[in-house]
Amino acid sequence: MAGRRRELKALRADIERTGLDTLTGRRGTRSRVLLIAGRPGSGRTALAEALLRELAADYPDGVLRATLTGRDGEPCATDAIARDLLTALDTDAPPGAAEDELGELLRGALAGRRALLFLDDAPGAEQVEPLLPDVPECLVVVVSQGPLTGIPDVRPCTLGGLDRAAAVEILARYAGPTRITVDPSTADAVAEQCAGQPAALVLAGGWLAARPKSSLSDLHRALAAVPLPEGVSTAARPLFRAFQLAYDALPKPAARMLRLTVLAPGGLVDAHDAAALAGCSVATAGPALQEFAALGLLRPVAGQDPADAVPDGAAGHPQYRLPGCLAPLVRNLLEAYERSSDIQLARARMLQRTVRLLVSCWAMSEAPGSPARLKVAGLPRSLRFPSRAAAGDWLRGHRGTLLDAARIAVADGELDTLDRRLMAALTRTLLAHQGPEAAAPDLYALHELVLEVAERRRLPREKAAALLNLADLDVHAGRTAAALTRYRGALEAARAAGDAAAVGRALESLGGTYGELGDWQRAADWYGRALELRLAQGEQADAARLHGRIGGVHAQAGRWGEALTAWRAAVGTCRRAGDTAGQARAMGELARVQECAGLPEEALRICREALETVRKAGDGQLEAVLQLRIADTLERLGDPAAARLHREAGERLLEDHPE
Repeated sequence: MAGRRRELKALRADIERTGLDTLTGRRGTRSRVLLIAGRPGSGRTALAEALLRELAADYPDGVLRATLTGRDGEPCATDAIARDLLTALDTDAPPGAAEDELGELLRGALAGRRALLFLDDAPGAEQVEPLLPDVPECLVVVVSQGPLTGIPDVRPCTLGGLDRAAAVEILARYAGPTRITVDPSTADAVAEQCAGQPAALVLAGGWLAARPKSSLSDLHRALAAVPLPEGVSTAARPLFRAFQLAYDALPKPAARMLRLTVLAPGGLVDAHDAAALAGCSVATAGPALQEFAALGLLRPVAGQDPADAVPDGAAGHPQYRLPGCLAPLVRNLLEAYERSSDIQLARARMLQRTVRLLVSCWAMSEAPGSPARLKVAGLPRSLRFPSRAAAGDWLRGHRGTLLDAARIAVADGELDTLDRRLMAALTRTLLAHQGPEAAAPDLYALHELVLEVAERRRLPREKAAALLNLADLDVHAGRTAAALTRYRGALEAARAAGDAAAVGRALESLGGTYGELGDWQRAADWYGRALELRLAQGEQADAARLHGRIGGVHAQAGRWGEALTAWRAAVGTCRRAGDTAGQARAMGELARVQECAGLPEEALRICREALETVRKAGDGQLEAVLQLRIADTLERLGDPAAARLHREAGERLLEDHPE
């Protein structure tokens, strides 16, 4: 780490230094926080990464990374950061959980672990504090521009410019030792021009590396010749000059690609993103990104293993990050050189390619030889995955950027059609590869985005669907009050859209939620409204099911008369619909309620009728259940011999028809 050995040593010493809690005789209850403070471009992230590499062996539970500032320079949502960290820890979090709950889950997940938590580009203490572990065995390393006021016992390490020797060492890495040796005074002058800022020195060195025949004097003159616009502060001038010099040397297509990288979701770009944004091939974009990285314009994402890459395939392209210190400069160039219509077109191309990748990823979850697999087999290799495992790995690795792509399009407001396609494809792919439980938190975020688009574009059908999906997830997470509000909103939107299916689902969901709350009267009322709708539409099977739901809630409330009436209606509806198995099930439930109501003889009669009915349907499993129920009733009526015969018959049926 050129020129930062002293800072590295000081940071390591701070880890062992006595804290304020220890001085007062108490053991620290929270993780120690080391702060690396400095302006963007000061090498603060590189210093943090060097420290993490030195400390990795002491923290066997690994390194958790999070960037707390988004691609637009705004602070990232703390709940999203906490959820990403929980995902990295293989810890489930309820979909739609609030920031406080996620923070508690994160602290619980880190309890008993010895891990490093790296929080890069932190805007301030309010973004850092909710993420701090409550265990002294973990260590938190924070990179920020200023102090973390309000967080006690923070260990700050403030970075300035590198000294002359360290600055020249960085130049030598790119320019080679010969050019430094033959002109040491100019090397010193270039280091001074760059004010010892590592980011500026890297860009200047990259310019030299790309020009083996240029001298340090050429670099010195070129930097001095870069014009400075009004308003650039003295501290920002070295980085501006070095960046502008590197940018101006790029061919026009490459310069445009670099400008467009600032649009990449999550601040991360790979060959697919760059190709889509610039409207070129993946084969062209990949080498261009590598060249940008060699010039210091992009930074490879830490933790990538080149050995895992699949050449030319959808899963095989490394990701790069635009350094935070360069993002404002690139964004200014984008606004200066790209028309808004061209930016919209670039975003549309990126979304279209992302949708195609998601379709390809989803198809790999289907059986070999299936129509979906055969269809994607005809796609270009750059859009295909070699296996289901590779597709799943790609989905997990790009999860954050895929969600951010949807958020970007929603915030943009001009790409709603494409964004809805993206969200539909992402929803289907997450469900296929992860299953409903694991995908629920991400699905919650997607349904919220669908709701935002539906409300903005006044699409009541889509609004109803989004509210229903969100309410279902709220119920699963135990947020019944929120679920009730959303179900009512969905009912209103579905009625406005004339969507009878959504109206019926909302009515039934309201009934089910009130049932979960033990409010049997309201549950029966909402189920009754749903029943009226099904009867009006002639949907006999759904009507029979709802008669049963009503009978169930009346039974829960001990209203045996109403329960018996509802189950008899269910039996009759199934009979008229020709549903023999459904009729037998309803008769079995009717018998159960009769027994609870103190009518065992009537229950026995109905059970025997149900047994004859179910034999016609050929449902061995249901026949076994009815035989066992008859046995229980006979025992209560004092006929153990007959009960034994029915029980033996039921057990034989269960052996022949296991669940």
